[in-house]
Amino acid sequence: MDRKALLDRVDEKACLDFVSMMVKHKTYSETEGETILVNRMVEEMKAIGLDAEVRPFGEKGRCNGVGTFRGDGTGKSLIFNGHLDTNPVTEGWTVDPWGGLVDDKFIYGIGVSNMKASDAAYFCAVKTLKEAGVKLKGDVILTYVVGELQGGVGTEALLHEGLKADYFVNCEPSDLVAVTMHAAALKFQIELTGDTRHLSKREQSVDALVAGCDLVPRLNAMTFSGALSDEHASVNRCHVGVFKSALGRELEEWRPPQVADFCVLKGSARYAPGQSREGVLADMEAELTALRDRFPGLKTKLISMDTMEEKGLSLMPAYEVRRDSPIVAAINAAYREVRGEDQPTGAITPTRFYGSDAGHLYELGGMEGIVCGCGGRYNTMPDERVDIVDYIDMIKVYMLTILNVCGVAEDA
Repeated sequence: MDRKALLDRVDEKACLDFVSMMVKHKTYSETEGETILVNRMVEEMKAIGLDAEVRPFGEKGRCNGVGTFRGDGTGKSLIFNGHLDTNPVTEGWTVDPWGGLVDDKFIYGIGVSNMKASDAAYFCAVKTLKEAGVKLKGDVILTYVVGELQGGVGTEALLHEGLKADYFVNCEPSDLVAVTMHAAALKFQIELTGDTRHLSKREQSVDALVAGCDLVPRLNAMTFSGALSDEHASVNRCHVGVFKSALGRELEEWRPPQVADFCVLKGSARYAPGQSREGVLADMEAELTALRDRFPGLKTKLISMDTMEEKGLSLMPAYEVRRDSPIVAAINAAYREVRGEDQPTGAITPTRFYGSDAGHLYELGGMEGIVCGCGGRYNTMPDERVDIVDYIDMIKVYMLTILNVCGVAEDA
């Protein structure tokens, strides 16, 4: 098989039209738009000859789309995983977020980076292989899931249904680097209770606001015990995103001459495979013990917010793959063939701090896989966009990864 000739078959105009179509669908979580695009993706997969179906799950009528490019059963199988739900549109956009605009450099739109460009890339990779008459030894399974932004409920549903392959590619935006590890996420709330006085007697008070100000930079600088290596420790990060302080639990603001006696902080702790939720909480409790020593009389309460089933949410576990795994070797080789240079590989910033469905595929599914997608540098910002050259290269890298993993049964 002439692999270069195969890559040259990629129809850039058709591929750009396809991702533009996807962007034009408004697919916020738990809206009709998710379902409409799932159905469209299943129709598109059927149109190129895949065995495809809509798979409903849950009690709210939600669904995922799954399509299979079947091999002859003699090779390794490979899942491509991507979500269709997007973040909400924020202020500051200068183009229509759902216009599907393509200019001479970028593809624009809400969710195009996270992660419709990668979703389109693996569809176009399979479409190009099918049109070239390529026959594979192993199956390629395309999944289009919903609810990733709710913790991965769509991918969890597929795994509970028995979705399985030898390897996976989770296609979260990574600017085409190969991410071999990312963090687990633990949401937390910390309550600080002091002792109020009028400002005239401030020296007699226990100021919860000042204690909170002292605590935040210490939490933001934390790493956690039990890291298996320096690389694992590099995945650690703690961040406080909410800070409120005033009088009483109702946080009354109308009496500012009083010393604030209540403070609440909310944030997220990220930790690596091999570290535990219990260890993270113990480390944070030690930090609170030191805070109480600095502020005698202060009371502290740490609350783990990782039980969210009542809201229909899941929490994403950590993910890791060995550097010598066949899936890592396969995508590294594909990248080198497309770009003529070695692919950056490892626990790479910022993706190492993400959560993704790779955590579910790794932990619940028990599979080896890699995180690699196009987009990332213009993610989660106004005028979200993806470089066209990265999108086209991602299609080609996915094509070669399929050939490397699944094997060719018969040259076209």
